[in-house]
Amino acid sequence: MGQKPIIISIAAVSGGGKTTITNGLKKRLDNAKALYFDQYEFDKSPTDICKWVEDGADYNEWNLESLITDIQCILDDPTIRYIILDYPFAYLNDNISDCIDLAVYVDTPLDIAMARRITRDYSNNKWENIQSDLTNYLLRGRLAYLEMEKSVKPSSDIILDGSLSIEMIVEKIITEIKRKSRF
Repeated sequence: MGQKPIIISIAAVSGGGKTTITNGLKKRLDNAKALYFDQYEFDKSPTDICKWVEDGADYNEWNLESLITDIQCILDDPTIRYIILDYPFAYLNDNISDCIDLAVYVDTPLDIAMARRITRDYSNNKWENIQSDLTNYLLRGRLAYLEMEKSVKPSSDIILDGSLSIEMIVEKIITEIKRKSRF
């Protein structure tokens, strides 16, 4: 193969479809590897997302060394053609921005994202837990969702409608990858 893998980042609010879309792309793209932001523990990084947003959401406060190290290891594998990052910041962290070839923002309406989160995270929980999470969302968490729409969305290369089917979103991303790889 001999060429550098194309690195695609997928951003969306929590419940916006990042992981499902990443998995869909991984299945459709030959020789693809996926990395998932939520599977990392980032040392010396914000622990309270809401407080981080309230304090100004400095994306460079995130120490992404472990993710960057994994990307560099994959870049050394000549069999990999695509690296798909389930990663919420697009180009906003200076330490990883130069690695990304295509930043995708999945613009999922907040009501759909919240419904997905409740369905995903609370299938076997008591109503009190759901109520507590919704109360926290209204008091503090919604600001984090709005921060993504304000900062991550406009810094992305393409913005896709998150209410589309996963298959349609994946197809649109593949079309964009093909279009960009011609240049």
